[in-house]
Amino acid sequence: MMAMNRTPDAADPLDEERLVAAAQRGDVHAFNRLVVAYQQMAYNVAYRILSNPDAAMDATQEAFLKGFQGLARFRGGSFRAWILRIVTNCSYDQLRYKQRRPSASIDDLVEEEEHTTLLQSDDEEPEAFVERRELRQALERAMACLPEDQRLTLVLSDIEGLNYQEIAETTMVSLGTVKSRLSRARAKMRECILERRELGVGRRRLTDER
Repeated sequence: MMAMNRTPDAADPLDEERLVAAAQRGDVHAFNRLVVAYQQMAYNVAYRILSNPDAAMDATQEAFLKGFQGLARFRGGSFRAWILRIVTNCSYDQLRYKQRRPSASIDDLVEEEEHTTLLQSDDEEPEAFVERRELRQALERAMACLPEDQRLTLVLSDIEGLNYQEIAETTMVSLGTVKSRLSRARAKMRECILERRELGVGRRRLTDER
């Protein structure tokens, strides 16, 4: 029923409202257009909750199936936020079922690909490469330390680009709560970056003294 293997053409703008209306009338092709438009974003959110590609794909597929079956209950607004709320719920359902805690990799927070590797460019100095890797590892640790609600809010805002209203609809909280969670998450990440820079300065000073 659903296409899960391509991205929308930039020259083919999405008329979300029209496609949703058509899908609610039973037009499977229209719903597949919505799947194509949001499948990568949905998968990214699921993967950052579950940290497992197969589980994330299962949650994404389940979410779009539930979305199609429940289209009659969609009352307007942002379809993107609505489907991401279903994805989030499906992902946490998996976590509760498996009785394990979610974690997220910063590698997947900063790249568009489903899985990433830390590669050194031809013109990058070895020292710069090591520093970049250490910073990424520090950010990963900081992200893992965030409470689940702050981590999800940060991902939806700063990685996936949802606005405050869409995040509120996705996570089913008030705008004030969204802003508070995002502010705290960003502050934690900034603190991590500053600490990493200070450690780097200290390391260079020790090296110079030697």
